[in-house]
Amino acid sequence: MDKPLIEALKGEALDIPPVWLMRQAGRYLPEYRETRAKAPDFLNFCYTPELAIEATLQPIRRFAMDGAIIFSDILVIPDALGQVVKFVEGKGPVLDPLETPDAIGGLHLEGVTAKLAPVYEALAGVKGELSPTTALIGFAGAPWTIATYMIEGGSSRDFARVKSWAYDDPVSFQRLIDLLVTAISDHLIAQVKAGAEVLQIFDSWAGILPDKAFWEWSIKPIKTIVERVKEACPEALIIGFPNRSGILYQPFTRETGIDGVSMDATVPADWAVRALQDYATLQGNLDPVMLLTGGKVMQDAARAICDRLKEGPFIFNLGHGVLPQTPPDNVARLVECVRDYKE
Repeated sequence: MDKPLIEALKGEALDIPPVWLMRQAGRYLPEYRETRAKAPDFLNFCYTPELAIEATLQPIRRFAMDGAIIFSDILVIPDALGQVVKFVEGKGPVLDPLETPDAIGGLHLEGVTAKLAPVYEALAGVKGELSPTTALIGFAGAPWTIATYMIEGGSSRDFARVKSWAYDDPVSFQRLIDLLVTAISDHLIAQVKAGAEVLQIFDSWAGILPDKAFWEWSIKPIKTIVERVKEACPEALIIGFPNRSGILYQPFTRETGIDGVSMDATVPADWAVRALQDYATLQGNLDPVMLLTGGKVMQDAARAICDRLKEGPFIFNLGHGVLPQTPPDNVARLVECVRDYKE
């Protein structure tokens, strides 16, 4: 028998949906905060296998999730390419921004997977600790999302710099996207070889792109990545997450070749069944604030999602990551609610 998460991604509609949560390893857990204090620099934390293994396993020990997602970050890719990446307390990621197309020449594909070897070591270490029913999940950011950080120098309110570059000089911007497609593909393939059975591609900022640009900078690059990964690792199962992309979820799901689509909390479940479930397994999509709120409102919302998505292949998750202020007891109750789900 396959692991429930893998069965669902292969198209099986299960009576009880598998469950895991984005950002299930994180600051809401006291044991994570204790582990995190051992390496104040966040990237060093990600690159220290014993700490990454411990952070990955903490929610598995507590909640027996059906998927263990490796503790890492999407910005290890620009770091491995040679861009300066820092995480500043209270501010988040800060990068030395790419100011002009010439700056792309300072990025180097050679040695990316060597630099990220600690991630693969952590995956192998987690693999040996998981139960036979728990799937191991690797991940990476999508080219568009990583490019936004590389050009903006961090997050942004309007993404004017990255959009202006893409609109005004699409040729040089395509050079950057192509470089990222190769780096991300290599990183994902290496994760599968280290033991990952499922991969998730996070296009966290896909929803800021208008229609034509969405096809060009989200769908096309991710389609290429999926093709490359599946050519090298046919057994790999891939979930895409085009966050906040509205009705563009449908072409994304149809065209990229993904096995599962992770939906943000704004995606109506009934629409997802009609528009998406014929093409991929649905994953999601409880509002993380519902999890923070807890109680009957959370349980009713979780059951409603299960009621609407149960007829086809489905994985229970959030519409985004667990919020740091979430009580761990709420997570335990959510998992129990999903596991106790009956038609």
